[in-house]
Amino acid sequence: MPLETFMPDFRTEAELKDHQLTGLKWTVNHAYNGSTVYRRKLDDAGIKPDDIRSPEDIRNLPFTTADDLREGYPFPLRSVPFEKIVRIHSSSGTTGKRKNICYTQKDVDDWVHFFARAYRMAGVTPEDRVQIAVGYGVWTAGMGFQLGCEKAGAMALPVGPGNVEMQCQFLEDLGSTVLCCTASMGLLMAEEVRRRGLIDKIRLKKIIYGSERSSASMRKKISELLGGAELFDITGLTELYGPGVGIECPDHDCIHYWADYYILEILDPDTLKPVPDGEWGEMVVTTLKKEAVPLIRYRTRDITRILPGPCTCGTLMPRHSRILGRTDDMFKFRAVVIYPSSIDAILSQTPGMGSEYQIHLSRDESERGLMRLVAERSEGMGADNDEALSKEIIRKIKKKILVTPTTVEIVPYGTLPRSERKSKRVFDNRIQDSIL
Repeated sequence: MPLETFMPDFRTEAELKDHQLTGLKWTVNHAYNGSTVYRRKLDDAGIKPDDIRSPEDIRNLPFTTADDLREGYPFPLRSVPFEKIVRIHSSSGTTGKRKNICYTQKDVDDWVHFFARAYRMAGVTPEDRVQIAVGYGVWTAGMGFQLGCEKAGAMALPVGPGNVEMQCQFLEDLGSTVLCCTASMGLLMAEEVRRRGLIDKIRLKKIIYGSERSSASMRKKISELLGGAELFDITGLTELYGPGVGIECPDHDCIHYWADYYILEILDPDTLKPVPDGEWGEMVVTTLKKEAVPLIRYRTRDITRILPGPCTCGTLMPRHSRILGRTDDMFKFRAVVIYPSSIDAILSQTPGMGSEYQIHLSRDESERGLMRLVAERSEGMGADNDEALSKEIIRKIKKKILVTPTTVEIVPYGTLPRSERKSKRVFDNRIQDSIL
């Protein structure tokens, strides 16, 4: 029997568009009648549910932001009675109060369904053993990866984050074929497997990773250290169910997102106007089926672009690029907006350089901005070429990003810290006192 793909049965793009319009009408009506906050926002915008008649009407709807979620703590944007809520998840809460998200049973079932779809797109079958090395608890990661794995019929090994000793033991003794983790944890595990001489004792074939961006060289390094393991970038955010709302396909040139569950817009983050397909902008999402906390034009702050046209993998699901950065983790240096991924790309294209780096921003006594880039050389590379590498990286950054780093410091491979969580890349020390 062929395996279930968990894909919708749409045959054409027109059928998908009809489904989206039906879902958009339902979401606006549901939010308007279920949430006092949404009712006020829509009334202020002069919009009633019956005003939604075409897909283009989405542009008349007001935006929702993370501030709406924090201000509505502890049950923000709740659109169903409490007795219908079966679960709460929460964001990591980097600023202010946590962003708690409520789920109905249907919300959970939908999430598990399309997470299984993501696993299946990555080629996971009931024959696989999936080692889940992400956080459990109030975070969406562990629960999502596990329930999606079980729905797809694979064996779940819920190890959780960290605990390298147990991770290695499970890889060897239980024969894990898939590892789910952050990119940083993937690199940490790959280096540990190689250090312990386990590569011929494990069966790992795939890495499904998310939660943070990764450079091309980092992906290549992880794959090489693990004997050619295939990497799949999975996307998601707590506000939009959690991880699993999109995944890299086997052709590895894009992220397919589940357009039967949400509409994705790419907007200029300054003007909030749509940008043409193929141009970078901020991802804004509107859910089509979410009951407890529907999202209407939620500003994710993630920067990506729509990739028009069909994918070579053959799926009808539309696609966007891997996440370039965020509008709120970019930094300005000498009036130039810089995304850390731009530094990623330059290091990836420089022979002799590794994937780990840090950007340190500061000011001198005259308040002149300083940028020190600390980057690892490739494994096995000596220090003889450090000066030339430093000059080459400075030249490339000046040419491609239009700023000149104050210094580029090349350090030995393995110098910078590894983590099972997101690696901190930017250290901005330009403001030392209170801004108030």
